[in-house]
Amino acid sequence: QVQLVESGGGLVQAGGSLRLSCAASGRFILYDMGWFRQAPGKEREFVAKIDWRGSSTYHADNVKGRFTISRDNGKNTLYLQMNSLKFEDTANYYCAAAAAGRGSTVLTSYDYWGQGTQVTVSS
Repeated sequence: QVQLVESGGGLVQAGGSLRLSCAASGRFILYDMGWFRQAPGKEREFVAKIDWRGSSTYHADNVKGRFTISRDNGKNTLYLQMNSLKFEDTANYYCAAAAAGRGSTVLTSYDYWGQGTQVTVSS
């Protein structure tokens, strides 16, 4: 199993940037990883995913070209670089782990979740 701890959230003005990190304990390299987010009163939604090797990524249409998912298996860390932030990006951001080969855009594919880190974008 793996334990996940997110960091890097905060308050930023629209147009600004943040980089989220997700530190993993356990055998990080065995897992595909994803980022999801949940705004108040809304369902948790998919943001981006990356395979266990870091060679394949996929981003949701509403963040494509602005957000970039990456990972460093040597540091057991997942990242989400967020640029050109918009007010509607305001949410609690979660990282999640799925068994290698099972990562998808669907929440139920993921077995382990972090506690989340809050991102607030002021307009």
